[in-house]
Amino acid sequence: MKIINRAAIAGVSGYLPDHVLTNSALEQIVNTNDQWITTRTGIQERRILKGEGLGTSVMAIQAVKDLLQKTATDPETVDLLICATITPDMITPATANIIAHAVGATRAFSYDLQAACSGFLYGLDTAAQFIASGRSKKVVVVGADKMSSITNYTDRATCILFGDGAGAVLVTAHTPESGCGIIDTICKTDGIGQDFLYQKAGGSKLPASHETVSANAHYIYQDGQTVFKAAVTAMSEVVIEMMARHKLTPADITYLVPHQANQRILKLVADRVAIPMEKVMLNIHKYGNTTAATIPLCLWDYEQKLKKGDKLIVTVFGGGFTWGAMYIVWGYDGL
Repeated sequence: MKIINRAAIAGVSGYLPDHVLTNSALEQIVNTNDQWITTRTGIQERRILKGEGLGTSVMAIQAVKDLLQKTATDPETVDLLICATITPDMITPATANIIAHAVGATRAFSYDLQAACSGFLYGLDTAAQFIASGRSKKVVVVGADKMSSITNYTDRATCILFGDGAGAVLVTAHTPESGCGIIDTICKTDGIGQDFLYQKAGGSKLPASHETVSANAHYIYQDGQTVFKAAVTAMSEVVIEMMARHKLTPADITYLVPHQANQRILKLVADRVAIPMEKVMLNIHKYGNTTAATIPLCLWDYEQKLKKGDKLIVTVFGGGFTWGAMYIVWGYDGL
């Protein structure tokens, strides 16, 4: 593929539901306590989407609308809209189709991408390829998940981790000469992960039935210890590989942008790659693990601190297993 343009993030926005689920509130639901949760995860609260009939698209639509307004982008000029999610409104149509229709992106083709917590990075890499080839000029990538819809609030191993939210970015072209944009991406998978992090029922293998509902098989399951170790190893290795590819030292990196799964994971990854914690984007304490939304929500939270030319390394890990890293040179001063 001939590279015509280099893709760059031109704007970022997010949306979080109003309802805050604190650790103290979880103490009333399940056998846990604030100290136990905070010590093991770093999470203090998470946002939950409340209201009958409200799905992931509600959050994603608001994030995308705000993004388009913020960047003064006519929705009819968007060529492609990708929604990374594991909690679609329904199996079909794609949640991306619902979002595109709601925001007025009438010329965009749109689709969902399912790669768990790595979904946003995969989607952003896909957007970069469409921009680089010249096929698209403006791409919206939104990561959104209503994790409360697949979380068992009697299972303290998982219910303390997850929250709801959405984040979106606008991807446009920069000339390679500018030095800015999405420079490189590493995407990896290993199907062995299917045994350690999954939602058992609801797909074609085990369709919904009275038995699956009674067995709580529609909730997410995680073998925490196995996933923890795999995440630390995989995220560290791809960050080191990315830095070696581009001859980057820890001093060169403005921010490490890791998937917000567990604060202990983030600290171990930072230590292994020798990047100090003051250079690690963190918001897990406020939002918990929002799955495909964690990376864009981090960028949204830190946007005003970012300057043109800042060097970011994004790293993710998710069910499947899926993982990867991306090297970005930021293209604008914080809005």
